[in-house]
Amino acid sequence: MSTLTESRTSAHVGRLFDVATSLQRQGSLDEAEELYRCILAVEPRHVAALNNLGNVRQTLGHGSEAVAHYRNALAIRPDLAEALSNLGNALHALGRFEEAIAHCQRALAISPDHAGAHNNCGNSLHALGRHDEALRHFERALSIDPASAEIQCNVGVVLAALGRRDEAISCFERSLAINSGYAEAHRNLADTLQALDRTAEAIAHYQKALAVRPDYAEARSNLGNVLQRLKRFAEAIAHYERALAVRPDYVDAHCNLGDALLSVGRTEDAVGHFETAIALEPDRAVAHHHLGIALQAIGRLEEAHQAFEQAVRLAPGQVRFHLNLASSKPFAAGDPRLAALETLAHDAAALGEDDRIMLHFAMAKAFADLGRHERSFRHLLEGNRLKRQQVAYDEAAMLSIFERMRSGVTRELMQEKRGGGDRSAAPVFVLGMPRSGTTLVEQILASHSKVFGAGELETFGATVASFARSRHATHGIVDLLPTLSGEDVRAIGADYLARIRPAAGAAERIVNKLPSNYLFVGIIHLALPNARIIHTLRDPVDTCFSNFSLLFAETQAFAYDLGELGRYYKAYDAIMRHWRDVLPPGVMLDVRYEDLVDDVEANARRIIAHCGLDWEDGCLTFHQTRRPVRTASSAQVRQPIYRSSVGRWRPYRDLLQPLLDALDARDSTACP
Repeated sequence: MSTLTESRTSAHVGRLFDVATSLQRQGSLDEAEELYRCILAVEPRHVAALNNLGNVRQTLGHGSEAVAHYRNALAIRPDLAEALSNLGNALHALGRFEEAIAHCQRALAISPDHAGAHNNCGNSLHALGRHDEALRHFERALSIDPASAEIQCNVGVVLAALGRRDEAISCFERSLAINSGYAEAHRNLADTLQALDRTAEAIAHYQKALAVRPDYAEARSNLGNVLQRLKRFAEAIAHYERALAVRPDYVDAHCNLGDALLSVGRTEDAVGHFETAIALEPDRAVAHHHLGIALQAIGRLEEAHQAFEQAVRLAPGQVRFHLNLASSKPFAAGDPRLAALETLAHDAAALGEDDRIMLHFAMAKAFADLGRHERSFRHLLEGNRLKRQQVAYDEAAMLSIFERMRSGVTRELMQEKRGGGDRSAAPVFVLGMPRSGTTLVEQILASHSKVFGAGELETFGATVASFARSRHATHGIVDLLPTLSGEDVRAIGADYLARIRPAAGAAERIVNKLPSNYLFVGIIHLALPNARIIHTLRDPVDTCFSNFSLLFAETQAFAYDLGELGRYYKAYDAIMRHWRDVLPPGVMLDVRYEDLVDDVEANARRIIAHCGLDWEDGCLTFHQTRRPVRTASSAQVRQPIYRSSVGRWRPYRDLLQPLLDALDARDSTACP
């Protein structure tokens, strides 16, 4: 080729390269790629084109191809710091963090002030948990390029990982001052705000990130997490589903969606998403753990136990996994699960407080199963003591609520307000102290073809609270009830029905088994005069001891001190006696757990008749009914009736004196 021809070719390639880089900056990546390939067809050793083609393929999500292009460039120019830095970035995206760091360090040996190489090195160090080293590289990069929104954001990310959240927030805000449309900064700021419980601000920044990048799967999934914590499950599910539409292999979104579906009773769908997450990432311990929770809820108990076992195998340091494994099956002599718990206990000082609490409850369960009652109780005392320190429980205020209810919601007031309400016979409320048999009664009811068991719904309380706020009733029902007109009372009932009906389909009865609805019995009857109320009772000491033995998923603030627990029980018992006194006959049925155990059929027939339904024999085989049950009794109601829970407290008699004193009981008293 003549010198003139070479010159013309070189000039042509130069023009093509300028056009390609311009297209790349504008985001026209496909066109830019085509031109880079044309250049390389003419000049295969065009290092800049190889490097830029690698950048295009990396941006388009083809990391392995990008690596190949960077390596080709470096085969020609081993000292090209830009290509070494870019190769490090591509390897980072493939999860090859150590290799990424090595290439970035080579780039920095050649060009110590290469901001991109410092930034990329920081990213990989951060991914490996080497946050202090990462911070040094990010700060060096920022000193070189202080106008980079990306580097400012990365400094914030590592500061947040180091627990320096206020400083992290400042970095994210500076990043957004440089580029208000930087979606990553909005998302990371939202993550940090949420960690500080600044929920409304977090939601606003997730929404800003998604306004810039609607396909930003991480922001969408994290927004779903916030909404799920706020119990806005339908919105959370919609965001998870949109995240998965963008990234079908997004394991976190599958797990988060599974959790949300589990919360709304779509348990089979939840199982599917957990299984998909495991198929995508078999070593994701949390996916196995949550699969176990879902399988347990639908009665696939042996599979649930196996899922918990796998979670523990994959993450033996996760105490929560051990706790659910301990709860999934009784312990036997020589049980390896106990040895694993004792190994954790040996290093308990290194555990966080939440983990120590869970460990004590798991070990209490193990020793109770093995009949080693005194040792079991020592763990219960310590676990409850630690938990009580975390709980903001104002006993005087709580007992005052009970007293105001008894003195304020009188028989006369009930008679004055009676006659309104929504007349539907669909609602059924199963209520009582936790651990008194509410789940068992609901399962019997839900085994009837015309009954939908809705589980523990906070819906009625939420409706009443909304009315109370609108009337500025600072003391809740006691202040609210005298102000309600007949239309108001009907509206409360209608609102409750409108909220619970969609999930129940055509069911003639809809059971809400939230135990604490006993606080609302009076207004339940006024708002829903044809609703049936079933009050479950169990031996007081058995009830309280069962509460004390359980680490509740939802905090029962009264349950972690024996004296407080006994006094709470007495206040609950007094309010239930009050409701019996002010309600008309036939509205509320008392079902004693011990009577139910002694004669299942007779008491099941009473329950079904109380709800105005014809008897069905399926109500006696309740343990075979396939439906989600998400309470601590989910395993028990998959078995026929057994008596082992009756008198469970007696082996601990000498250890329970604070409870017995609070109950004014030397021995187990008769149920009221």
